[in-house]
Amino acid sequence: MVQVQVLLYATLRSFGPEGKGDFRMDLPEGSKIVDLINKLGIPVEEVKLSMVNGVLQELDHVVAQGDRIGFFPPVGGG
Repeated sequence: MVQVQVLLYATLRSFGPEGKGDFRMDLPEGSKIVDLINKLGIPVEEVKLSMVNGVLQELDHVVAQGDRIGFFPPVGGG
């Protein structure tokens, strides 16, 4: 198992435990960003950007112990 810090921004906060946008989560070794998104129940199309330790990463990026993973939704405006 690896433990990561998850940061959910804007509308994605609702997918965190008790609506929290900053929490820790355990994942099996070899898990990818997309696995984390699925575990949280976030529809993949709702994630516009995924950042690992401040660096933009694709959904197939394998996470490591202690990573800080942030998810951002598409930005709307009008």
